[in-house]
Amino acid sequence: MLAAQSVPGTGEGTGPSRGALAARCAGSSLLLLAVFIGGLLGYLFGASRVQEAAVQSRLYSTFAAELGQDLGPLGPTSPGRPVAILDIPGIGVRNVIIVEGTAAAQLDLGPGHLRNTPLPGQLGMSVVYGRRATFGAPFARLGDLRPGTQIVTYTQQGRAVYKVAAIGDSQHPVTDTSLNRLVLLTSSSAAVPAYYLEVDADLTTSAHNGPVQMPAIGPAEQAMASDSGALVLTMLWGLALVLTSIGGALAAARWSGWPVYLIIAPAVLAILWNLYENLAGLLPNLY
Repeated sequence: MLAAQSVPGTGEGTGPSRGALAARCAGSSLLLLAVFIGGLLGYLFGASRVQEAAVQSRLYSTFAAELGQDLGPLGPTSPGRPVAILDIPGIGVRNVIIVEGTAAAQLDLGPGHLRNTPLPGQLGMSVVYGRRATFGAPFARLGDLRPGTQIVTYTQQGRAVYKVAAIGDSQHPVTDTSLNRLVLLTSSSAAVPAYYLEVDADLTTSAHNGPVQMPAIGPAEQAMASDSGALVLTMLWGLALVLTSIGGALAAARWSGWPVYLIIAPAVLAILWNLYENLAGLLPNLY
């Protein structure tokens, strides 16, 4: 009897079946997705903290030099510029630089001063936002504050001391009739940022004069807002990642694999970093 021969097109003896190929593709896709998500989490809760710490160190040196030369701001200034130093010893916040602006890009640098309010230590209600979980999480323990806790700020006008008067949130607003006070806002939770936490502190030292007119602020500077412009950039960086990956795979199939991967790896890492930065901008700015 003649030996059985495989018939072309039946899938026998011609390599993996279509089902096996589909399973392999699905497995590879899931693995890449898991690596991407793991990288995003690593950026948000690891790399972003290192990034914020480096920026804070640089801003502290810059602001200390400005204070020494009487060049520190006394009112509204450019977003991202240091405007004050914040100390809350009760929760381990020491020598933290407050920057101007409360959009996501500014809160990546540290706590941000709401631009349409006076600076800390000045007449009126000064508002400062801070992140709860990402980019250094400067306000991670804000919920541990209790009435009577001392908060100290330093600006070009000098030292200002506040004492916590009330603690609430966006669902249970604080009632504080004090004219001169400091309001600190952060996300209510480090897990699910559904609303914001508010700490009100009354000024116990003499108030300084501030500017009469305040600038208007945009939607991205409101509490729990996200950066709408980051969505377009996220899509563009995502497209760049896909095209780079496809180009790298084709190059590796045509030429030697490892040299191609070594060449393309820095480009992929740079794209991923920018992609993760813009994805972070889509999160609530207090998170």
